[in-house]
Amino acid sequence: MTDLPSASVRSVSVDVDPDARFLLANERTLLAWIRTSITMQVGGIGVLHFATTLRLNAFVGLTLLLVGALSGVAGFSRYRSADRAIRRGELPPASLAPEAIALAVVVLALLMFGIGIGSELGN
Repeated sequence: MTDLPSASVRSVSVDVDPDARFLLANERTLLAWIRTSITMQVGGIGVLHFATTLRLNAFVGLTLLLVGALSGVAGFSRYRSADRAIRRGELPPASLAPEAIALAVVVLALLMFGIGIGSELGN
């Protein structure tokens, strides 16, 4: 008969001595998320400030600001979870944040393209 651990025994995660390269790569990834966040927010400010002749410019500009802010939050969240996983010697958990940000950028680009084409055809 084998000894099975009882249900009351909890697994304890033990921190391992991580390779510094993984920690530094995680920090570089966080910096990429921050660059993306700042770029989207600057783009939103630019749309709000300069695109006065386009319809829906406030919607597109504010959406870029919001997506940029959420991108920064998602990047920091992924950084923290990856850091914990690296220190435990595990793989970081999967996240839908990259796909969601990419989808938002594509939808906004198509919307701006459609607005631009519509304004050119109207002239």
